[in-house]
Amino acid sequence: MGHFVLRTKNGYDFLEVASALQKSIRRDDVVVAAFFGVELWQSGYANYLWKRLYTISAEDCWGLITHEIDALHNGYELVNKGSKEPKGRIFIGKAIILLCECYKSRDADHLNNLAVDKLALTDPQILAALDDARREPLDVPEYTFDIHTKKGRKMGKTKAQFFHDEHEALSPRMPGLFDNLVP
Repeated sequence: MGHFVLRTKNGYDFLEVASALQKSIRRDDVVVAAFFGVELWQSGYANYLWKRLYTISAEDCWGLITHEIDALHNGYELVNKGSKEPKGRIFIGKAIILLCECYKSRDADHLNNLAVDKLALTDPQILAALDDARREPLDVPEYTFDIHTKKGRKMGKTKAQFFHDEHEALSPRMPGLFDNLVP
């Protein structure tokens, strides 16, 4: 007896479409990601698509991008409230673009799958390891001392130095509108 394969509107294997969506976002391939995102949406899988976008934002993306996805989902829900036909594809498109363009990091997924699951650590073990790490005293880094600290002012640090040093320290740095004004 054969197994059932869920298909999209245009005959694609549902699971392959979902995988292609996530892997294309991981690789910043916005054209492929948008194609398969719209394929899921047009096939009536909008709820699944949003769940997948949320998951991608946590598994593959660095920073607070999940908040952006949440805001776009809320907008999508708002324009669809009371509507008989699905609307708001623009919110899906923007979510896909943001996910493609943001910095990528697999830290959350690696923590869950490689560190926690692989080592079979229990929650108390993880908390104990974190407590041990926190007990090690750290020296206050030299870069802490600038015009905003008493010690930095005593060292003769200036506001111009602050703007320069902190601008140079940004990592990863995105070009800014006022970079040309930094001394």
